[in-house]
Amino acid sequence: MEYDEQGNEDLSSRLHAMETKLSRLRNNRDTHNESAKRSADSRNSVQEQAVELRKKISNLMEEQKQIRDKAKIHQTRRDAIQKQIRDFISQKRGRRDDGPGKSILIQLSETVSEIERIEDQIMTDGRLSLEKENKLLKKLKSLISRKDELLPAVEEFQLIKVDLGDLEQSIQKLKSESDEEHNLMIEKHKEADEIWSNIKPMLEERDFLRGEGDRLHESFIEHRKKADEIHSTVVEMLSKVNEIREAIKIQNEERKQLIIDHNKSVRDALRTPDEDEELADSLTKQLMNDGSVTLGVNPSTFQKSEKQISQKRKGRKIGTSRNRKK
Repeated sequence: MEYDEQGNEDLSSRLHAMETKLSRLRNNRDTHNESAKRSADSRNSVQEQAVELRKKISNLMEEQKQIRDKAKIHQTRRDAIQKQIRDFISQKRGRRDDGPGKSILIQLSETVSEIERIEDQIMTDGRLSLEKENKLLKKLKSLISRKDELLPAVEEFQLIKVDLGDLEQSIQKLKSESDEEHNLMIEKHKEADEIWSNIKPMLEERDFLRGEGDRLHESFIEHRKKADEIHSTVVEMLSKVNEIREAIKIQNEERKQLIIDHNKSVRDALRTPDEDEELADSLTKQLMNDGSVTLGVNPSTFQKSEKQISQKRKGRKIGTSRNRKK
């Protein structure tokens, strides 16, 4: 009994120590889970901010690109006009350029002038033969086709029509047009630069949010990993705790049954025949079968004792009679 009590006390001490440790582990696990949740919430919030910021940056970048494209158009027009100016200056100096590098505007102006000349000749020259007139009409048709080919390019660059007869005035007009296109180009680049000045701090904030999001994600992973490790320890320890609880339960049931059996044996030892139902039933059966009941005494001994008691009673009666006669 002393050994069992000592063993039970040892198991209870172990159980208390393990439950205390188990409680601490659960608290640590819950703390890591809460930290992981806070990191995840902060990470998600930062990522949402980063998404909104990237949208703003993308919109501004697209706006800047459109403005840069407009600046490029003005630059292209400026360069085309400046090429025409160079061609006019070459013509003015007597260096005619008939090669493929001749400006579109000059080609168009020359073509239009030739068309007007031929039309005027056909209308006014009455000495033209039919054969000569047909040749002029064929050439006129070819020039008109050429003009139709050049017009779209001239309209695309919004080039001005110049007077080839007055090259100096034409050059001045082209220079004015070139300066205007150049200024428009500069203006568009300034607009684009201003947008870029707004984009630049956004890019820095975007990089910061990206780094902060990565940091919070790493924190989330770290806390979740620690929480999972502690949870594994908790599960393992909980299994041992349940084993100890089951052992204590078995010991308590054994001790309880031992006390019950001990108390029953004591009650049975102190019970009288009239309190013993089993003994009463046994005696009843014996009386009905044998006609007599023996309670642990030899029948012959019981009869002998009965005769002795009878003789004693008779002797007592005789003595009494004698005394009475006297």
